[in-house]
Amino acid sequence: MNDMMSSSPAYSPGQHPNLPPPAGSVGVLGWLRQNLFSSLFNTVLTIVCAYATVEFIIAVIDWFWLDAVVNANSRVDCRKVGEGACWAVISVRVEQFTYGFYPADERWRPNLAFVLLFAALLPVLYDRIPHRRRFMSFSVAYPFIAGWLIYGGFGLKIVDTQVYGGFLLTLIVGLTGIFASLPIGILLALGRQSRLFAIRIICICFIEFMRGVPLIALLFVASTMLNYFMPPGTSFNLLVRVLIMVTLFAAAYVAEVVRGGLQAIPRGQYEAADALGLSYWKTTWQITLPQALKVSIPGLVNCFISLYKDTTLVVIIGLLDPLGIGRAVLADAKWNGLSNETYLFCALFFFISCFAMSRYSLWLEKRLATDHTAE
Repeated sequence: MNDMMSSSPAYSPGQHPNLPPPAGSVGVLGWLRQNLFSSLFNTVLTIVCAYATVEFIIAVIDWFWLDAVVNANSRVDCRKVGEGACWAVISVRVEQFTYGFYPADERWRPNLAFVLLFAALLPVLYDRIPHRRRFMSFSVAYPFIAGWLIYGGFGLKIVDTQVYGGFLLTLIVGLTGIFASLPIGILLALGRQSRLFAIRIICICFIEFMRGVPLIALLFVASTMLNYFMPPGTSFNLLVRVLIMVTLFAAAYVAEVVRGGLQAIPRGQYEAADALGLSYWKTTWQITLPQALKVSIPGLVNCFISLYKDTTLVVIIGLLDPLGIGRAVLADAKWNGLSNETYLFCALFFFISCFAMSRYSLWLEKRLATDHTAE
């Protein structure tokens, strides 16, 4: 016994090293024991929920994939093959869901515009690409290039906007509203804080009116009443009217988000700019506005996602977005009763688009984070 005590190292009081935690109290096993199997009730509840989840996932996989039917000519033919999802309603009408009734021999034009969209977004969304300033000039010109490609003119056949539909129409309305509302919203936010009384009152009235009226009401105004305010004989394209109204509606919400970011800037920033002798515009564009936009990123992306989903309201005024195409497809007797497949397909499109925007927002927040708490 004395030999064993003499062979063990001697530690001063309070200096003995920490012993490793008991096995099973850390790591995955520790987390499971603490959160899912900490008591008899939690253990039973965990087992029941796990069983129900597995059964639900298996049923979804069977309906969505394993028992699904892709090739069929009608709902009756689908049910003869399998009891799963009848994706034939999508595969047969996929071109209508994508382009609406855009002429088939001209669809290379929106396809090219869609590909060029990524080239235009690259220098805007990422600041570390080489020759970024040169690419920015293309980004500025892209809306006009895309409009020329899709609509036509100057050597291209003009395609009437009444045949636009499906995801093409959603992208046109959504992206136009997003990109056009941002600069207008920034100007409205600055105008609401302006020291000029007339400008401030005009901006406040515009913002409060737009935020106080539902978008569906504004779309009805754009589709019916706006012509009454135009000179007699004037024909104002319905899609253009919708784009203008959607942009103004979104700009009002963007203005409030940006205004909140401007109010979050410490007063010392303005006082430091005044001490340096900077003008109002230099202070705004070089100091306060960049910080306000950085703070406002979550709110701005939330506005953009909400606007993107609200583009489905255009079906109320007769424009055939994906939901409008889906309603037209379901009106066909051959596909009647397949609303689950039709609307789930549209929902997946919007989910992927909105999820991509939200993930980019998170990436941008981390990219611009200057504090040490950002992961």
